[in-house]
Amino acid sequence: MTLTNYNFGYIIPIGGAEEKLRDAAILRRFAALSGGGDARIAIIPTASRLEDTGTKYEEIFRGIGVAEATSLPFSERSDGHREDWLEVLRKATGVYITGGNQLRLSTILGGTPVADILRERNQKEALVVAGTSAGASIMAEHMIAYGDEGPTPRADAVTLAPGLGLTRHAIIDQHFRQRNRLGRLLTAISYNPRLIGIGLDEDTAAFINPESQLEVVGSGAITIVDPSDMTFSSMDSANRHAPVSLINVRIHVLVEGCTFDLISREARPAQLVEQS
Repeated sequence: MTLTNYNFGYIIPIGGAEEKLRDAAILRRFAALSGGGDARIAIIPTASRLEDTGTKYEEIFRGIGVAEATSLPFSERSDGHREDWLEVLRKATGVYITGGNQLRLSTILGGTPVADILRERNQKEALVVAGTSAGASIMAEHMIAYGDEGPTPRADAVTLAPGLGLTRHAIIDQHFRQRNRLGRLLTAISYNPRLIGIGLDEDTAAFINPESQLEVVGSGAITIVDPSDMTFSSMDSANRHAPVSLINVRIHVLVEGCTFDLISREARPAQLVEQS
């Protein structure tokens, strides 16, 4: 089964702990896609409880050379209706959502004009939206709120919540290999095997273009869980805490330069450069 294309602007989920200073390849590429020297970056640090998160990213993006970098520290639902901050979002060429607690993002921003602007401008005006850690998870229509670590899917290993809906093709997890999260991503996929699972290692990003082609950038790997050909799942009959059986699930491990088509579900290796 294939899905129609949904994203018209890039979305860039990042697995957390992205390199910010020495070789900030992910952040630099995001800035370039957002307009380079003419980019106007809006930063949403809502997921973080640290007061200086937004200002630190302002400094980072200004150091990269963008025209403007503005933090919008939405901390209460009423902030999501502030017209001065909404106007910054309407004029931004790129939006960066920081890490922290993804439930803070969904409970504070869900159902506000902020979420509406992000969806509408990403779909209709090619707004580039990037997010790291919690900011990556909330991009999907269905978000992993929290769950258990470990390699085995279990009946109650994950709790889902509504996300921003910037993609309807995938469900996204982060800090993937570092925190041993294969089991919870498999569990999330087993609830509804329509979606692709994307597990992002730290300092690793999925650059998803308007044609729903994913390219890996960064020092780690992305684990793709594709249930297209799954022939059996015991999720419907598994007892609480019990392991779940999944048969004929396809898994890809992709490193920098590898690509994956979210429509055709075809993985391709990085192009090899011949040594002279």
